[in-house]
Amino acid sequence: MRLLVAEDDNPLAVSVRKGLEAENYAVDIASNGEEARTLAEEHEYDLIIFDLNLPRVDGAEVLKDLRAKKRLLPVIAFTDRGEAGNRVLGPDLGADDYLDKPFSLSELSARVHALLRRGSRPGKAVLRVEDLELDRTQRVVKRAGQRIALTPKEFALLEFLMRNAGRQVTRAMIIEHVWNLSLDTMTNVVDVYINYLRKKIDERSTRKLIRTVRGIGYQLGGKEEDAA
Repeated sequence: MRLLVAEDDNPLAVSVRKGLEAENYAVDIASNGEEARTLAEEHEYDLIIFDLNLPRVDGAEVLKDLRAKKRLLPVIAFTDRGEAGNRVLGPDLGADDYLDKPFSLSELSARVHALLRRGSRPGKAVLRVEDLELDRTQRVVKRAGQRIALTPKEFALLEFLMRNAGRQVTRAMIIEHVWNLSLDTMTNVVDVYINYLRKKIDERSTRKLIRTVRGIGYQLGGKEEDAA
């Protein structure tokens, strides 16, 4: 799952990102309100964590605008303003949960997990492509009803492919969304993990779901003539 953390305190933002990435979330960081709004509008996130006191464009204003466009997107808001009305302000703007600064990473993690499990985005907790099923909250994968054991990174890769089912995705896209790195940072890691997935997902089935797209990357599902 992919999260956005909008926080202008860089050490805190980095700490939060490392903590969430350790739990196999892909995390983007925005350091101001303008950047947060742009990222939130251009990308599909599963959850956003907002500091309500961001520079350039106030986080509360960004959150209010965003909620009008993405009503079901789960949001956790936190602030160090110390104002008594903040607990009312957050929910009024559309936040689903609220954290006072300072907070522990374990507490934030628990809130993130609980909010994602709550199902703020109906119909998207379970992804299905033909007889392949991935439960994003229970972290369970099945094909034809048979459970398949995946490592955390294999799960994240399969989730990304299933979220883009029928679409051709490049290695650069996979590296960015699954590893949160640039393509130049890693060479053949995508191909290696695709092979891991194929052995677990496709090896025992006559219908191969994960295909190589020559000169582009990979595709899960879709028309066979689109890929090889």
